[in-house]
Amino acid sequence: MSISCSNCFSDSDLLCVEDTSGILSGESPEYSSDLDSSSPSDDESIAGLIEDEHNFVPGLDYLSRFQSRSLDASAREESVAWILKVQAYYAFQPLTAYLSVNYMDRFLNSRQLPQANGWPLQLLSVACLSLAAKMEEPLVPSLLDLQVEGAKYIFEPRTIRRMELLVLGVLDWRLRSVTPFSFLDFFACKLDSTGTFTGFLISRATQIILSNIQEANFIAYWPSCIAAAAILFAANEIPNWSLVKPEQAESWCEGLRKEKIIGCYQLLQELVIDNNRRKPPKVLPQLRVTTLTQMRSSVSSFSSSSSSSPSSSLPYKRRKLNNCLWVDDDKGNSK
Repeated sequence: MSISCSNCFSDSDLLCVEDTSGILSGESPEYSSDLDSSSPSDDESIAGLIEDEHNFVPGLDYLSRFQSRSLDASAREESVAWILKVQAYYAFQPLTAYLSVNYMDRFLNSRQLPQANGWPLQLLSVACLSLAAKMEEPLVPSLLDLQVEGAKYIFEPRTIRRMELLVLGVLDWRLRSVTPFSFLDFFACKLDSTGTFTGFLISRATQIILSNIQEANFIAYWPSCIAAAAILFAANEIPNWSLVKPEQAESWCEGLRKEKIIGCYQLLQELVIDNNRRKPPKVLPQLRVTTLTQMRSSVSSFSSSSSSSPSSSLPYKRRKLNNCLWVDDDKGNSK
């Protein structure tokens, strides 16, 4: 379904003239978030995070745009699946993957892409993952090496850097987001004061959160609520533990809402218990390559042009195409 493009970014937005090679390159200084999985240990600090978390989530109408199909939920799901595959490939922290999706959702909440899917969304996914990796990872792959695990399009580093700048502008450079991982330690200790199962609770809750961030319905819940529901769900998987009810989590900290936690917990039940909720990732039959000139033309006309080359599961080499982009060739030969 087509989308309204009255607020879409222009060609000048995407392909700005600044030289960003020294700003957002792979060699830039590393940054680390102060809101990672090491949560503050006191109630007041956690309450402060709950009070501030609304600044790092999409607006209230973002989910309704997926439900009305003005945004493509399947395209978002595919992008999140790709981010998770790259996170696993490079053994990035779970926080890096979550932040990537958070940046993408916040951007899409504020700006419309020229197309609901295709190369604009892939470019946004790469840029968000790159920014999140620079925030959280001690070692970050080059922008070309980041585009692995079935990326449908391969972009020039300078194109990705320009998209990074656009994302930073839309997010007002607010990258140190409050996430569910900001609360897991605290909530686990509230539930298990002896510390016997704290490690399991945090580890399992992390798995639950990552395995379900593709689901658009989770956008309705804020990070503290997701963290509480995930910890509760993990607790109820421990044998011989008395049943822990979602209503109990409201007392963990000021600002938690019982109704939201129950709703999020029920959604987790529907998704986690259903082993068939996710289909295996599709094997992409082609690798499409979009040149810089084509991109400029596509953004202006809100359509993309691309050339295709067969892909293969065999080892491959990368070669440069027309001094613009890189294309994967299973034999490393010119076509």
